[in-house]
Amino acid sequence: MVFNAQTNNEITSKATHHKHDAIKISVKDLSAYFGKTKVLKNISMTIPEKRVLAIIGPSGCGKSTFLRSLNRMHEVVGGTMTGSIIFDGEDIMKQDPVYLRRKIGMVFQKPNPFPTMSIFNNVVAGLKLNGFHNKKALAEIVEKSLIQAALWDEVKDILHKSGADISGGQQQRLCIARTIAINPEVILMDEPASALDPLSTTKIEELIFELKKDYTIVIVTHNMQQAARVSDFTTFFYMGELIEYSETKKMFVAPAKKQTEDYITGRFG
Repeated sequence: MVFNAQTNNEITSKATHHKHDAIKISVKDLSAYFGKTKVLKNISMTIPEKRVLAIIGPSGCGKSTFLRSLNRMHEVVGGTMTGSIIFDGEDIMKQDPVYLRRKIGMVFQKPNPFPTMSIFNNVVAGLKLNGFHNKKALAEIVEKSLIQAALWDEVKDILHKSGADISGGQQQRLCIARTIAINPEVILMDEPASALDPLSTTKIEELIFELKKDYTIVIVTHNMQQAARVSDFTTFFYMGELIEYSETKKMFVAPAKKQTEDYITGRFG
């Protein structure tokens, strides 16, 4: 079943605009490729500011590729893109990728702290890389970022320890603190809790809820319950196409498309 860009735009405008949300990112006719293989097909949608957008869909449907396209990480893994993604009023293809990734940060599926660095240096790695070395300011940023990542109380006395010496759940929050430290506007999360235990998952979900006060968040998740709990809007991808986009409550209670309903209720995927 093919849904053209116009259908997607209609879905999108209904999904986001009646709440008068400001638009943070606007995606138009985005297609993504690995070589000649088209993995995303003419995606058009808007991402509202300071909201959580969940991307759901079966494995291999293009969720992570879409996420990586938003800050041009898709190119890093050898992919190409056509169409446009407008962020800060400008097409991201015209923006410096290093600048772009400072503004649109990314948290990966598996926690990836730098094992040879202390917790402190993990948080400020991006800043130091950009030549920022003011000790007093760095200390303040570390504290602020760890507080925002709901980790400060647990690690404030062991900041000198390796980032690899704390639990998986703490490592993931450390990675979120590292992302926050460079002062992004958008945080992309690729299944940030899939490698974590239930307690750590709950902490990450609570954290997402807090972070949306300051950041726009786009999260890929396999977990339907998680999408329902943490997101304001949900978009359903299938075989590289955007099938449906609406407010999360509406999608989980009364999906507009049968494909969406079949996926949400576990009939396939």
